[in-house]
Amino acid sequence: MLAEIMAIVIFVAMFVLIVWDRFPKHYVTLGCGALTSIFVFGIGMHSMEAFLETLAIGGIFTPGFWHAAGESAEQTSGVNWATIIFLWGMMVMVEGMAEAGFFDWLCLKIAKLAKFEPVRIFVAFMILASVLAMFIDSITVILFLAAVTIRLARTLKFNPVPVIMAEIFCANLGGSATMCGDPPNIIIGTSLGYSFADFVINTGAIGGISLIIIIIYFYLTMRNRLQDPADKVAPGTIDVDVKIDNMREFLTSTIIFLIAIVLLVTHSMTGLTVAFIGTFIAAITLATAGRKALMLLERVDYFTLLFFIGLFIVVGGLEETGVLVVIAEFIAKVSGGNAHLMIAIILWVSAIASAFIDNIPFSATMIPVIRTLAATTGVDLSTMAWTLAIGTDIGGSMTPIGASANVVGISTAGKEGYPISWVTYCKELVPGTIIVLVVSMISIFFRYL
Repeated sequence: MLAEIMAIVIFVAMFVLIVWDRFPKHYVTLGCGALTSIFVFGIGMHSMEAFLETLAIGGIFTPGFWHAAGESAEQTSGVNWATIIFLWGMMVMVEGMAEAGFFDWLCLKIAKLAKFEPVRIFVAFMILASVLAMFIDSITVILFLAAVTIRLARTLKFNPVPVIMAEIFCANLGGSATMCGDPPNIIIGTSLGYSFADFVINTGAIGGISLIIIIIYFYLTMRNRLQDPADKVAPGTIDVDVKIDNMREFLTSTIIFLIAIVLLVTHSMTGLTVAFIGTFIAAITLATAGRKALMLLERVDYFTLLFFIGLFIVVGGLEETGVLVVIAEFIAKVSGGNAHLMIAIILWVSAIASAFIDNIPFSATMIPVIRTLAATTGVDLSTMAWTLAIGTDIGGSMTPIGASANVVGISTAGKEGYPISWVTYCKELVPGTIIVLVVSMISIFFRYL
């Protein structure tokens, strides 16, 4: 009993400190991970075996970690090193693409194709945010899109705030469509053994329908606030440079990006795991970067990776002590075993929780819960997995602190003199979030239940 109480106390303290946002998040999770190791595994359980199982380092050195023959490899508990390694590899690739000017060129090229018309740019950048976020971390997508949007807004004299808010929402929505689009999906996929194609067929289909609906919704509600007709800039006076400084670097980074997409799309057929793909992509990025390789390595966000490691240890404490089984039993009892009610609970609880707390620790916590629910109630595990992915990915759009992309987009706009308040943000995006969640719930009910 002592171990369970300590695991819960440490977990709750970690969540409170993350929401408080007074200390760097990686310090919080690593500190709580250390406390879990000492007080839960050591003092509470007296089990070195439970600690080593949670640390799960030995799995990295098994052939199945890098290549899964037949069925995808599943990691049922502990630190999900496949997620850590894959994220690191993609971060290296994205830094290489940024250094080559890929994102600036792509955004400005699309703006030019839209004839530098603000309403067209508004729609085009929503689609671009969604598509890019399917393959690249949404934080990176918003970082570059917001910067280019503000640059264009100053030249074309339109209000960038509605555009940036729509970009944030669509990046989170696009991230829900694929396994590598959002960290919760990477965790869900690597933990439960789902492939890139599995996500595209399931969450991708729901995301595609939702994107069409949300673009129409934002177009109808926001387009009139983009620009005063008196501020319209004559096309002939627009001077926005669209050029590539280093063509070799640009082509190399583009080819590596396409290789990454091909490997991800085919990994269920080739048997190559996401850990292998991340490592391979990082290796060829660094090999082709030459003297810039060290600089790319230095730019990687190692703090986020450390955040994940600490988080997995704390959640491992909850799992090893059986706390998550109790939560699963509670959800099963409340739903009375009714699959529709159970799915609705998972979707809306995930969405509302993710609006106020980081969706990464929440999804990591819920994976063993839905696994237990599937075993005890008979509801298909994959259906709950897609529900959890949609809930955490979309729910994060509801508030300025719900997802990392939101924080980055609002921060970028604020630094450039375009502050976005909680009231402004929630007034625009809460209705959109509810619309997508309702569409998702109906889609899941009709398709799976």
